[in-house]
Amino acid sequence: MIRPLLAVLELSLAVAAAPVPALAWGPEGHEVVAAIARAELAPAIRAKVDAILATDPDTLTAPDMIARANWADAWRDGGHKETAAWHYVDIELDHPDVGAACHDYPSVSGPASAGPAEDCIVDKVDSFEAELADPATAPGERLLALKYLLHFVGDMHQPLHSSDNHDKGGNCVRITLGEPRTLNLHRYWDTNVIEEQDPDALHLAGVLRARITPQQRAEWAQGRPRDWAMQAFEVARRTAYTIGSAPGCDTGAAPVALPPGYDAAARAAADLQLERAGVRLALVLTRDLARMPVSGG
Repeated sequence: MIRPLLAVLELSLAVAAAPVPALAWGPEGHEVVAAIARAELAPAIRAKVDAILATDPDTLTAPDMIARANWADAWRDGGHKETAAWHYVDIELDHPDVGAACHDYPSVSGPASAGPAEDCIVDKVDSFEAELADPATAPGERLLALKYLLHFVGDMHQPLHSSDNHDKGGNCVRITLGEPRTLNLHRYWDTNVIEEQDPDALHLAGVLRARITPQQRAEWAQGRPRDWAMQAFEVARRTAYTIGSAPGCDTGAAPVALPPGYDAAARAAADLQLERAGVRLALVLTRDLARMPVSGG
């Protein structure tokens, strides 16, 4: 089943090169990011990714690159809550201090997969990148580094995983999509904004990738994870948090109605963030695996 899935994926992305009219990203969003990244990879790097993943006996997700992009959520939800804080960086709207949001960048002794629990996604992407690129990293830890990176690079581009209004990244903010339908702002950005425009992750990935220009690829290749998180923070400040919600977690607050034009602005911002995440995930994998033997060792 895996090889046919990847074959269909790669074919669908190639065809889409012609113009076509909770959690961090939900499963579909992560699949979109991984699918864009996979299509961006050179065949040699793609082969190295597949070689590493082929050594994985874990059954939490299917073993291909697209499915493994959701592994970190399945691992966290399967009894590893100590990894929960690694999925985000709560940069506060009223005091955007990345260092404070990253718990003052705790030192790590031992493998990155061992902790500490109080850390942030910026640190974890840096740490797992270093491990993936280091020829001395033990094979099991290299596999974990790859699986976390497949997920975390996508996570940090979800605007409400790189921002906070003292409201748990929008989890405390209830919004209404028309009575009696309500949900929280975070979930809206995780899933609704993507699924309501196209429930087919592979098709959406192809459509989005077809829009990326060479100039955008060059621009998005700049910076490091901290810069990417701050860019997502700005998207949250200018788009996600324009609904007039008060700071904090008021459990008795009435649901907030989305202002006119919000849905369209959210879809455009989410699409752009998915595109950026896919290109940057490919960049991360390419620079980290460029010197690794194709065998995966």
